[in-house]
Amino acid sequence: MDLSLNKITHRYGDMLVLDEISLNIPDGEILCVIGPSGCGKSTLLRMIGGLERPDQGQVTQVGEVPQGCLNPLTFVFQDFALLPWRTVAGNISLVLEDHGLKGGEIDRIITDVLVRTKLSDFSDALPRQLSGGMKQRVAIARALAVNPAVMLLDEPLSALDAQTRELLMDDLVGLWARQPFTGVYVTHNLAEAVRLGHRIAVLSRRPGCIREVIEIDRPLTERRTGDPELEALQKRLWDLMREEALAADQELLNV
Repeated sequence: MDLSLNKITHRYGDMLVLDEISLNIPDGEILCVIGPSGCGKSTLLRMIGGLERPDQGQVTQVGEVPQGCLNPLTFVFQDFALLPWRTVAGNISLVLEDHGLKGGEIDRIITDVLVRTKLSDFSDALPRQLSGGMKQRVAIARALAVNPAVMLLDEPLSALDAQTRELLMDDLVGLWARQPFTGVYVTHNLAEAVRLGHRIAVLSRRPGCIREVIEIDRPLTERRTGDPELEALQKRLWDLMREEALAADQELLNV
C-alpha cells in the first residue's frame, strides 16, 4: 500500500511544528525520517498513523492491503510496551484477540512470527526474563502478527546497546527481504537511516519541513556497517544537518 502526504501542517498552540510536509511513499519502500531534535519527526509519524490529526493537509492510503491484513497500520515504539504478566506468546496474541480468529489460527500466526523473529525458544518466557533486544523482537513480532500494510517505527532501537542494535538492523532487513513491507522509520541515528532506508527524508529544525530527500540505490541486503560508501553518505547527512542540529539542541536547553 502506498502512502501520500499532502502539505501536512500542524501547530501546538501558537507553535508551528510541521510546515507543509509532502511525501509519497510507494508500496514496499522504507522511508527513514531524520532531523534535529524537536523538529516534529515523531509528530509526523503520529499523523501518518492516525494518532493525531494535522491542522492542514491530509494523509492518503492508496492501494490494497495484503491478504490477511488485520490492521493496515501498526506502530513499533522505543518503549517495548509489553505486559509483564503475559508470556512472549501472550503478548503477541493480545493484538489478535479482537479479530474473531479461532484458537488454531491465532496459534498459527504466533508460531509464524516467532520463527520470523527468532523467538521460538522463548514463547513461554516472561518479559522480565528477556534482554532489551529480545523485548524489542517481541514488539516487532507483535506488529507483524497483524500482517500490516505499513509499519511505523519510532526510534525502535535507540534504547539498545550498539551490538544489539546492529543485530536488530540485520533482523529488520531480513524480515523485509522475506516479505517486503511499506515502512516509515523515524530515527536520530544516521547509521540506522543509511542501513535501513530506501530513501531518507531530512527535516529542518522546527518548524519541520522537507530539506532534502535522498535516495540510496544499493539494495538493503547488500549494506553493511563500515561500508565506505554508506559512511560517506552519513557524513553528507551530518553536514546537511549539523548547524541546525546544534541550534535545535541549544533551543531545547534554553526552554
